[in-house]
Amino acid sequence: MTTVTKSFSEWQSYAQTLDPVHVSWLKQAKTSKTKFAVADIVGVEIPHDRFLTGVLLFSKKIKAISPEQNIGLLLPSSAGGAITTMAALALGKTIVNLNFTAGKKALQSAVEQAQIKHIYSSSKFFDKMHEKGVDLASFFPGVKVLFLEDIKEEISALSKIGCLLSAKLMPVSMIRKLFFKEVAPNDTAAILFSSGSEGAPKGVELTHSNIAANAKQAAIAMEAISTDVVMSTLPTFHAFGFAVTTLMPLTEGVPIVCHPDPTDVATIAAGIEKYHGTILVGTPTFLRLYSINKKVSSESMQSLRLIFAGAEKLRNEVRNTFEAKFNKEICEGYGTTETSPAVSINLPPNTSGPRAKIGTVGRTLEGTDFKIVDPDSLDELAIGEDGLILIGGPQLMKGYLNMPEKTAEAIEIIDGYRWYRSGDKGHLDEDGYLTIVDRYSRFAKIGGEMVSLTTVEEQILEALKNANVEVAATCLPDQRKGERIVLLATEGVTKEVLQKALIDAKVNPLYHPAKVYSVKEIPKLGSGKIDFGATKKIALAHIE
Repeated sequence: MTTVTKSFSEWQSYAQTLDPVHVSWLKQAKTSKTKFAVADIVGVEIPHDRFLTGVLLFSKKIKAISPEQNIGLLLPSSAGGAITTMAALALGKTIVNLNFTAGKKALQSAVEQAQIKHIYSSSKFFDKMHEKGVDLASFFPGVKVLFLEDIKEEISALSKIGCLLSAKLMPVSMIRKLFFKEVAPNDTAAILFSSGSEGAPKGVELTHSNIAANAKQAAIAMEAISTDVVMSTLPTFHAFGFAVTTLMPLTEGVPIVCHPDPTDVATIAAGIEKYHGTILVGTPTFLRLYSINKKVSSESMQSLRLIFAGAEKLRNEVRNTFEAKFNKEICEGYGTTETSPAVSINLPPNTSGPRAKIGTVGRTLEGTDFKIVDPDSLDELAIGEDGLILIGGPQLMKGYLNMPEKTAEAIEIIDGYRWYRSGDKGHLDEDGYLTIVDRYSRFAKIGGEMVSLTTVEEQILEALKNANVEVAATCLPDQRKGERIVLLATEGVTKEVLQKALIDAKVNPLYHPAKVYSVKEIPKLGSGKIDFGATKKIALAHIE
């Protein structure tokens, strides 16, 4: 188990001394050798020496194919994806994990912004997407798409034998010298494009130091040990999927079990039971599916010791239903792509860290700090007072790709340290636990009064008392009141049904939506977050 105890200021320097994640992983691989490293749920277990062999083979192929710095990866969570990721990092390449759920326009924008010439993907994955009506082959004119299956077929038997012997016989120093490229702590290791839930995606540049620091911070908080098994089901374009459920366990010698579809909870649950999975990370949207899926039994989830939710607020109904079915506690955490991503975490009683406080996203990871400030003056606010959440720590991004103005808007220098303007509104309690109230951008101004759309959603869900209902609130212009609240709701919820529920629950009339539209499903991003842009478009379409 990793244990490091350092102050906020000490971590700033300490992070610069950490090995890059590919070097940390190499040292683990050479130590662990035949121990289980990674598996696909529907595939086979791959031990560390075979995983290392795969990395050496693919690094040679990538080096020959892609002399450019930035390379695109269009891959779901998989053993092949993990091997390719580590191979690219070992070469000193900058990985651009492309969000295959973002749509054609967003993908093309990312490719253009990052000046990508080669994209590494999987023919099997392309076929799966084609079955869903998404023709990825047409998305990238002028860009060479290479399939891992084809690359694997092209590798000669002699090369396989050579890399296998190198993996088994060469010491770490020799492998680094012959196969790896030396990198500096502040070199860009990865570019992850923000989800774009409230605007156009931006390329977030994360350095080797950012990722190594956050992997170490997450490992300390989770008390990760070699007997753990991390279920790696989040896509690697998701910052948590990239850093926390892929790179962190590999650098700590913790096995990962991959599955490309985080919504396929029956298969994942079977994988948890088969591999005795101990750590599961997901969005509340994904975790909710385990509770309502009749094929997922309580017994299949019993090996789990840590279940974390992030990316969106964890509803009490989701928490309570999950705990009732599995007798397992979901703990909320907090992070952003701009912070590599993990920032704070709640922990269950079976760990030595800070205990969970329901309704909060926990206390900061070691080396991380919060400031709650007035969004305009940046004056620090009192305990319990809502304000803009600033985040400081060694995991703070280098900046936005080719957007110096946006970077300057997002980063504040206070007392010589960099702080990220999260855009989130919240407060700290006397014990340092953070409660997030809303996004500053998710407010409606009704009759001169600011109304939190998140609070509207929470009040509605509490009034309806139906764990299966999903809602999304947005606001549209209103000639009389300035703005009005419009609600999308599933499960056939009508304006009449909702109005009665809100009146019975004595919900403030200010939170009553002006319009309610029943939809089959709430639009989601690939990260599991609500797609607020698409939500507003649907509301506008109904009006028009």
